[in-house]
Amino acid sequence: MRHVPVLLSETIEALKLKSGMHVIDCTLGDAGHAEAILEATAPNGKLLGVDADPEAILRAKQFLYRFGDRVVFVRDNFSGLGESVSRLAFGPVHGIIMDLGWSSPQFEERGRGFSFQKDEPLDMRYGGGESTTAADVVNVTREDELERIFREYGEEKLSKEIARAMIEKRRIAPIIRTVQLVEVILETYKKKLQSKKDVPWVGGLHPATKVFQALRIAVNNEYGVLEKALPQAINVLAPSGRLAVITFHSGEDRIVKHFFKHQEHKTIRMVYKKPIVCVKEEYEANPRARSAKLRVVEKL
Repeated sequence: MRHVPVLLSETIEALKLKSGMHVIDCTLGDAGHAEAILEATAPNGKLLGVDADPEAILRAKQFLYRFGDRVVFVRDNFSGLGESVSRLAFGPVHGIIMDLGWSSPQFEERGRGFSFQKDEPLDMRYGGGESTTAADVVNVTREDELERIFREYGEEKLSKEIARAMIEKRRIAPIIRTVQLVEVILETYKKKLQSKKDVPWVGGLHPATKVFQALRIAVNNEYGVLEKALPQAINVLAPSGRLAVITFHSGEDRIVKHFFKHQEHKTIRMVYKKPIVCVKEEYEANPRARSAKLRVVEKL
């Protein structure tokens, strides 16, 4: 299954792409945006595709094979964007896209514990074997820090109760698989809601949704990476070049919004006063698109 990119036509239109332009896709994934960018900049436009996930790079190469040497691939975290552009002498850069959503294959096909619907090791790393895993976070982090992670990164209302339950559970045995973590969360929710349901859905969401999101953000330092990457993106853009960022939850959107607001009239101008969101037809076909927001700026 190939991931379907969100707000594809809106993003391509917002970047104002023309033949011969050089564009960077900072979150290559399954190359849905990249493919459309290469088509819009044909016949000689080039794309720098960046992704920390080695499997994503391999999949993207298959999807973009027909574009030949018009594509340059970089396996790296996009917090190193400036260094990559300099090292490869890629430019002038006319457009940059950051799609901060996670592709369906990463959730469902990698076996890394991103999904609470499967029994997998609690890993959640997208870049490989060098960083802390979700199991490490769950089993060694202090209770107050776990509570902060769930509250700030997942906006989880039962963050304190879930953190306390995890501490108690890990004293008996390490929490190393997704099903163990889900069990702790469900037990906490059932106790709080006095529910006998196997899964007490809350506002249409599975109770594990926000905790899994929070752990993924913490494991991959997603907020820190974004904060480092945004100023680098503006720096490498040519004058009149555009940066498009698609966010999927309030935490990352807040970082993008505040950065753009701080830089407005200094290094950038806002292309749109308000973020672009999906039309009803798109989020009905793809429920994950419901929370997507596209913000676009142009370098002065």
